[in-house]
Amino acid sequence: MTINCNGQLIDLRTPKVMGILNVTPNSFFDGGKYADESEILDRVEKMLAEGANFIDIGAYSSKPSAEFVSEKEETERILPVVKLIQKYFPESLISIDTFRSEVARICVENGAAIINDISAGNLDDKMIETAAKLQVPYIMMHMRGTPKTMQSMTNYDDLVKEMLSYFSEKIAVARSFGINDIIIDPGFGFAKTLAQNFEVMQRAELFQILDLPILVGISRKSMIYKTLGTSAAEALNGTTVLNAIALTKGAKILRVHDVKEAVEAVKLFTALSK
Repeated sequence: MTINCNGQLIDLRTPKVMGILNVTPNSFFDGGKYADESEILDRVEKMLAEGANFIDIGAYSSKPSAEFVSEKEETERILPVVKLIQKYFPESLISIDTFRSEVARICVENGAAIINDISAGNLDDKMIETAAKLQVPYIMMHMRGTPKTMQSMTNYDDLVKEMLSYFSEKIAVARSFGINDIIIDPGFGFAKTLAQNFEVMQRAELFQILDLPILVGISRKSMIYKTLGTSAAEALNGTTVLNAIALTKGAKILRVHDVKEAVEAVKLFTALSK
């Protein structure tokens, strides 16, 4: 199981870690934390040194209460960061967290290697076609509605069955356009209640039916800190616990704020698997 990132074949038989770099002023955990070049470079250097395989850059917060950001503003936030990382860390593999095809296109043309789309093409009807033309790995996530409306759309008859149907349809469309490398993300916290998030984790091994790499992004999310009665700032231990469980369920990429701990989880899981 491999994906082609800028001509480099990444073998996902050993799980990989994707470090999060939010360049938004309002992300739920680290919004506004990386505001200038030195802070961004320090953050990226630290993640790479700790073993991150990918750096995922987001410039539009997808938390439920996030305000609208124009395409122009999103591009102005994210493109300089892509160029900065490419300049100082040219060997790094950059993922672009966007649901807009033009933002994705511009960033890939400036060195990004992966598109990470929370909407699986639902919020931009040109995204699938664009990803196919760019021939980069495409991460498609399960979500209903938009970040503003998703938490009012949690009514399912059979959650995982409906998610599998959703992914099957999206994968067929992506394949019809010629996308070769597809990664699926169950979308923890997106159009799912607290109980539904745990149901998805409990049954996550079923997504292996799709025979595609699975990305899990649960880092410091509310399913952890609300269950524990703490806060996002105190959710590292809970994140590591659920990341370890996700690995046993078949996750091939962990998307995290805390790279060191995720890399350690992968190393221990890999040793145990042998």
